[in-house]
Amino acid sequence: MSAATRPRVLEAADAVTLIEDGQTLAVGGSGHLLQVPDCVLAALGARFGETSHPTGLTVVHTMGIGDNAVRGMGRLAHRGLVRRFIGSHYGHNPEIMRMIADGEVEAMGIPGGTLSLLYREIAGCRPGLLTKVGMGTFVDPRVDGGRLNERTAGDVAQVVELAGEEWLFYRAFPIDVGIIRATTADSDGNLTMEDEAGFADNLALASAVHVSGGTVIAEVKRLAQSGTLPAKEVVVPGILVDAIVVDPDQHQTGATVYSPYLAGTLRAPGASIPGLPAGPRKVIARRAADELHPGDTVNLGFGVSSGVASVLAEEGHYEDLDFSIEQGIVGGIPGVGLDSGTAINAGAYIDEGAQFDLYDGGALDVACVAFGEVDALGNVNVSKLGGRAVGPGGFINITQNARRVIFCGTLTGGGLDVAVSDTGLQLRREGRYRKFVERVAHITFSAAHGDPDREVLYVTERAVFRLAGGGLELIEIAPGIDLERDVLGQMDFAPAVADRLLTMDARLFRDGPMG
Repeated sequence: MSAATRPRVLEAADAVTLIEDGQTLAVGGSGHLLQVPDCVLAALGARFGETSHPTGLTVVHTMGIGDNAVRGMGRLAHRGLVRRFIGSHYGHNPEIMRMIADGEVEAMGIPGGTLSLLYREIAGCRPGLLTKVGMGTFVDPRVDGGRLNERTAGDVAQVVELAGEEWLFYRAFPIDVGIIRATTADSDGNLTMEDEAGFADNLALASAVHVSGGTVIAEVKRLAQSGTLPAKEVVVPGILVDAIVVDPDQHQTGATVYSPYLAGTLRAPGASIPGLPAGPRKVIARRAADELHPGDTVNLGFGVSSGVASVLAEEGHYEDLDFSIEQGIVGGIPGVGLDSGTAINAGAYIDEGAQFDLYDGGALDVACVAFGEVDALGNVNVSKLGGRAVGPGGFINITQNARRVIFCGTLTGGGLDVAVSDTGLQLRREGRYRKFVERVAHITFSAAHGDPDREVLYVTERAVFRLAGGGLELIEIAPGIDLERDVLGQMDFAPAVADRLLTMDARLFRDGPMG
């Protein structure tokens, strides 16, 4: 590469001056600060605080980026800096969620995998992405069009007909600036990611920006001489990179500075999954785990559903399944908390977009995910709860196309107190609010769309439902629970009740392993 075309090495404060008023900015990374260029984002927020520029940005990001405080996208939570957010998840950024709720910014929600795949369409100069992902959910223009507040106008997709079928068409758009993160950059701008816990969608994002005629800023931990990086380890070629910012203090995740076990360079000896204490979460995780079969490819969501891994480990069956994480990780022990989206001792790392190709194509046998609300039709809401726009993350891609879907959560929420014993459940205090409502506030899972032959279960600590005949059917109830008072009386609608209503397996409630 000639000296004239080599990327410039800049301080973060100088790099963000390349971002101009009104531009579209795409930010790489995923989850709790995985591959997130936090140093550059902090410099951008600081520049706006000092100069009130740039202003009116459209900010795009595929997955939630933050630490539930100020890092990540929280650096951009300044009124006037951003005009519109386009992203899949805002739940790690409380101030941005407040700005959306208060109408201070426009905000669009879009399935995380769909946005990741859209980068590739932009990079290929194609008009957009054609997919069925999102049909019947809040991103469908016939529902909410992806809008997360009243201030937002327009739709994220349009309905088109092709070969006699309906599809959603997500339109491509030019991207002016992209900010990504890697580990090492050589003087030609080639980027490797040896210290990262995954690849995210760095290549697709950088390609989309480059083809748009935009500017790619790469934050890295260190520099290397041209020609010294192993060619097969280069994730983003230097021809796509315009500027480099060095931050030697990069953290691998929101919780971990660096772990070779998360980076995949070493395998952790004796690594294990922490157990779950006895309680309703363990009951739910056990009942969900009971639906899994050896050889299944499984995605576990966050929240209650993540406990399935602990239950399987306790029973000695974790190695019998193949786990997959939407950030592009196959196998290993999933990280939790601010390490979520990673895995120790992973079997493979692939691009995030390639992972969603598999998900959209039906490669998942089972998805175990949490629910916020469930309605009489079987629709599920996780994207807008209590007036807060959380967004769907990869939830829509995952649940719409998995062969079996298991939604996990307690029947009620807010102060619920349940005692678990060998004889079943005892409700000591009912939750303050109901989760099974007549109509969900936001449709994140559309029961009417997807494979009609798929199996869908809704597992709670006291009852199990299945999707059947266009609505919910109660099929199991916990021992010690009164059907009318504790189940039907805590729902805003009357589900069908199976002719042969079963009692949940007593082993779900005992303290030791189920066997």
